[in-house]
Amino acid sequence: MQPTARPSLSRRAFVAGSAAIAATLALGGCARDEAGSVASGEPEPGATPPDSGVAAALTAVLPYEGGSCNPVGASSALFIAAGWHVYEGLYELDLHTYRPELGLAADIPMQVSELEYEVTLRDNLRFSDGSVLTVEDVCNAFRLNMESDTYGTLLSFIQTVAAKDEQTVRFTLSSPMGSLLRERLSLVRVFPAHLTPEELETAPVGSGPWRYETIDLVEGGRITFTPNPYYAGALPATCERMEWSVILDDEKRTAALTEKRALCIEAAPEVLTDQITAAGATIEYIPGFAAPFLMFNCLKAPFDDVRVRQALLYALDVDSLIAQITAGHARACTSLLPDYFRGYHRASTVYSYDKEKARALLTDAGVEELALTLRCNDNWVIELAAALAEDWAAIGVTAEVVPYDTAELFADISTAPEADAVLPFDVVLSPGDPSCFGNDPDLLINWWYGDNVWTRARSCWAASTPFATLTQLVQDARVTTDEAEQQELWNQCFDLIAAEAPLYPLFHRETATAYYEAQLDGYDPISATGLLFLGTTPMKETDTL
Repeated sequence: MQPTARPSLSRRAFVAGSAAIAATLALGGCARDEAGSVASGEPEPGATPPDSGVAAALTAVLPYEGGSCNPVGASSALFIAAGWHVYEGLYELDLHTYRPELGLAADIPMQVSELEYEVTLRDNLRFSDGSVLTVEDVCNAFRLNMESDTYGTLLSFIQTVAAKDEQTVRFTLSSPMGSLLRERLSLVRVFPAHLTPEELETAPVGSGPWRYETIDLVEGGRITFTPNPYYAGALPATCERMEWSVILDDEKRTAALTEKRALCIEAAPEVLTDQITAAGATIEYIPGFAAPFLMFNCLKAPFDDVRVRQALLYALDVDSLIAQITAGHARACTSLLPDYFRGYHRASTVYSYDKEKARALLTDAGVEELALTLRCNDNWVIELAAALAEDWAAIGVTAEVVPYDTAELFADISTAPEADAVLPFDVVLSPGDPSCFGNDPDLLINWWYGDNVWTRARSCWAASTPFATLTQLVQDARVTTDEAEQQELWNQCFDLIAAEAPLYPLFHRETATAYYEAQLDGYDPISATGLLFLGTTPMKETDTL
């Protein structure tokens, strides 16, 4: 099976059926000689010929700060998005369709036996520093990610990964993965095995179309990228530079767009819609998974009582919160998954607004008075946190809202407590969106409720009996080859998660992206958190804009 390149055209056209064009394009981008240089007569990647109409830089603004650029166990929204441009995986998950495409792999996995698969790499692969990308680089990246707190659970189906020969990776699985194998293999981004941990934290190298030039993580800082001259994939860099500014403040982020200092901003504020459209920009709202969630300290009384957790959720007028905070661009949760995701099942417990039921649950739990501290991100959820506190006050619960910046929110609650100790928090409110890794139930359940940092620390739910039950259900669903049986097992998972609610989303928010459509050729926003510019060409402003 020969790989096919994705076309340089709008994602809407691609999703609508223009994928047929791709069948006529051969994967590989620019032809290169043995040293990785562009073949004679072809421009360097990212070069902008005079009068081409292509802008020199693709400029964007993202609303996150901090995090680590280390691709091992990456969980920072900022650097997950950056990593889509800097690294490649064996397979690439198209975040518009959620179909796995060929990346470093030359073909789909070849099944050797029931639990053994082989993946062959494309020829002449190089990293942006010019070094050759080898099978050992791939194996090393998988091993390190399998050991990480964030990805370990998601990759637990892999028993071993090893080099079969100089171009082939062999995976031995501990359980079948069926159609999800390529999707899960796409999680791991490949980097040179010789990089030290310090280099991975400060100046990592990948084989993607872009390479890091500078990284400034603070508010008002910037990440700059330049084209990777050794990239030989389907979606090379399209201009001389890419610049991402980090601006958390809604008004400042909007001003960067309306003043034409950026061509695209993520998380366009609903309250500033008129300013954005008056400047000639487009706003797209795309239904996705992005959700604010409440996480409870399940080892600390009274939050160790499921009735208290349920009471705090029933007390929330989510429909009013959606209208107030998102101008209606969200849907109240009826399950862990939104109802437009594959595998959706309406949970047996749905937290519709019911103050009387909330009061009754607190009474049943023996809680007459409750004062709690609500940790939250210092971003858009601050306003939401204040609204939650008002709803809780209506049932006699007092909540003190304490904002934290992104880097600090989980800093002291990400290590499992020692015996007879509890972590120093009551309830956390934070936005989250694991759909940037995939949208299948197995992944989305395992992200927050697998045997990982979320359950061993943070929610501290791993010590409970329901957690053990869920773990077995997820494993049973993973290994079955019967789709109906698999869905039924997932349904049981959704019911259990909703009823126990150690961590639970309030609503699924539409992703709001604002951009100048005429100046971003081939760009379509995605539903997941993050900006994706693969295949996008920035164009100079014309008089028609």
